[in-house]
Amino acid sequence: MTEFATLDAFDHKLLARVRLNALEPARVTAEAVGLSESAVLRRLRRLRAEKVIVADVAIVDPARVEPRIVLHVLVEMNTQDRKVMNAFQAAMRASPEIQGCWDVTGETDYLLTVAVRSMAEYEAFGIREMVPEKGVRAYKSMIVIREVVGPDPARAVLSR
Repeated sequence: MTEFATLDAFDHKLLARVRLNALEPARVTAEAVGLSESAVLRRLRRLRAEKVIVADVAIVDPARVEPRIVLHVLVEMNTQDRKVMNAFQAAMRASPEIQGCWDVTGETDYLLTVAVRSMAEYEAFGIREMVPEKGVRAYKSMIVIREVVGPDPARAVLSR
C-alpha cells in the first residue's frame, strides 16, 4: 500500500504552483505562497526527496513538432494470466507509438493512447502488437478528431 506524505497547506500551495510552472523562480513562488525563498527551496527539495514530486517535465505541443494521428484503443485480452499481462505491459512500455497505457476495469482490459504519423504506421503497430500471440483477443480503435481538453497541469491541481 502507498504511504502518503504528510503535507501542510504550504506544501499544497507549492505543489499547485509547480504543477503550473516548475521553472517559476523561487522568489516569485515565495511571494505567492507567503514563505521565504529559502523555505520554498527547502520544501521543494524535501518534496522531491520524498518522491511527492517525481519529475519536472515539459508539456510539448505535438502539433508543433510533427503531424500525427492520435487514437484511443480499447484492448481485450484473451487471458488474465499475470505473466501474459506483464508481458503485454512491457511491450506497451517499449512501443514508441504508445503515449499512455492504463489497466482498466469493465469489458476492456487496457486503454491505450497511440500516436502515429499515418494510418499505415498504425496498421504496422496493430500487426506487431495487437496479436493473439501477445494475449490480445480483440481491440477497438477510436481516432481523435480534435482535442477538447488536453494535458493542462492546472486541471491536475488538487484543491485543498
